Amino acid sequence: MANFNPSNSISFIPGKKILLTLGIIFTILFCLAPVFWQLLTSFKTNAAISTVPNIYFPSLEQLTFQHYLSLGSQFLRYIFNSAFVSIISTLLCLTIGAPAAYALTRLKLPGENLILGLILVITLFPYILLFMGLLELVKFFQIGNNYLALIIPYTAINLPLTILILRSFFQQLPKDLEDSAKIDGYNTLSMLLNIVLPLTLPALVTTGLLTFIFAWNEFIFALTFITREDLYTIPVAVAQLGGTSLLEIPYGPMAAATLAGTFPLIILVLIFQRRIVQGITAGAVKG
Repeated sequence: MANFNPSNSISFIPGKKILLTLGIIFTILFCLAPVFWQLLTSFKTNAAISTVPNIYFPSLEQLTFQHYLSLGSQFLRYIFNSAFVSIISTLLCLTIGAPAAYALTRLKLPGENLILGLILVITLFPYILLFMGLLELVKFFQIGNNYLALIIPYTAINLPLTILILRSFFQQLPKDLEDSAKIDGYNTLSMLLNIVLPLTLPALVTTGLLTFIFAWNEFIFALTFITREDLYTIPVAVAQLGGTSLLEIPYGPMAAATLAGTFPLIILVLIFQRRIVQGITAGAVKG
């Protein structure tokens, strides 16, 4: 009789693997279900949206592009406003935060621990509590209904977090590289621009994307500091959408506007996804 060889037997999927697979599927469905429902709502007709019970899989007759067309060309202006404010505030955060983080990493500054402690406290401080103080400053400097009324607060709010994140990445760089650069005649600024920043490009992309998303999605400051319709950002523009009557909620146009406003962020993440993954995983494996 031939000996039984376990390698030739049918291998069964272990229970842990089944649970892991089910957990992954559940997580994906849990995260994507609201997005899918928003997508369906943006294409369904008003009659299909208001139908009870809900229509989860509408027919072709119940689909329309009218909600997107109803946004009009003015919505492109809102996208531009959000993009302009977000890009400028992100660039300012990186331009100011990178040298500050490098100085706190490599230069022996007096009171360095105190400075880091203050930055950490500011990072943990709820930014919404700054609302009244910022409102008074906006009034005093008369920058309401101006891009500066959003760019300056967004930069100030995100700058401490930018410094802390970049500092943690700068600390992981071997100091021998900078010592060699000093021997070759590099000063501190040229070393930062030509050696340190190129090596930490994934960290810059990751940090910049976090800053950009915050500025893109922020609502309270944009709603209060900007009252001119042509300067609205996307969150404010979506909130201002109204129906044909006072009691009507325009679910279709709101869903279309939300997806149209989120689309640039999706494109941005897809473009820089490799850099983002590198930035998130940097330092996870040592050696």
